[in-house]
Amino acid sequence: MPELSPLLADRIAAASAFVFDMDGTLVLGDAASGGHQSLPGAAALLSELRVRGTPFRVFTNGTAKPPEVYASSLRHAGLDVADHEMMTPSTAAAAWFVAKGIKRVRVLGLAGVQAPLIEAGLDVIGPSEKAEGVEAVYTGWFREFTFPDLEAAYKDVWAGAMLTTASNVPFFATAGGRAIGASYAINAMIRAMTGKRAKVLGKPSREALRSALTLMKLPVSAEASTVIVGDDPALEMRMARSAGAIGVAVTTGLCSRDDFMARGSPERADAILPGLQPILEALN
Repeated sequence: MPELSPLLADRIAAASAFVFDMDGTLVLGDAASGGHQSLPGAAALLSELRVRGTPFRVFTNGTAKPPEVYASSLRHAGLDVADHEMMTPSTAAAAWFVAKGIKRVRVLGLAGVQAPLIEAGLDVIGPSEKAEGVEAVYTGWFREFTFPDLEAAYKDVWAGAMLTTASNVPFFATAGGRAIGASYAINAMIRAMTGKRAKVLGKPSREALRSALTLMKLPVSAEASTVIVGDDPALEMRMARSAGAIGVAVTTGLCSRDDFMARGSPERADAILPGLQPILEALN
């Protein structure tokens, strides 16, 4: 597979929008999603999109912090990202819950997971808070997870609540290597107790991509001309394939070129790049 064919470069240059992963794509951070260091080409690429007037969103699958805190960290790393241009799975989840008429949600996660749902006007129930009539359980970044939280969640699911999650992938990229995705482990425990598989509301769900397009004031038809850039075939490339978008893989995070090449059609990348510079060159 060529890194970037002339045809694909032209499609990228004509893109309606970009959706970037954060960790392993634009920046590398520590295992607790704290400070970030920008990767080569990231600042220049975002600046070029700003000059061109091409909308973009940075969509992390992490929920350790509210979107505006991640945006601030990216700005500190030298990237021009406004608060409203930062998304987490909770951004997409809040929109999905509102659209489905779900109002009462138990959230297994702290402020980073809860904030977008609270801002959307949902009735957020704490991890082990006693409550009746819970309509959905939503899991996210939650290393403080305890057995009382597990008991509260599986009892809600037994009572009919839908099980949803920010993410169901085991790892994410950091400067020190792979770090464990907390919601993946939590989901496995709840599933063991209830037999229910969590509905993913963050990446790679199509709901997540459509939330990003809506926030950019673009129609669903813009999916095909949206460029999705990321380091995880199970997240960004799968989301791109499911929507017919342009999936560009970078090897600066979780996966090597061989890892991407070994993936089947549902997670196939349109191009596999060593970094962001070829995208920037396609825009110039």
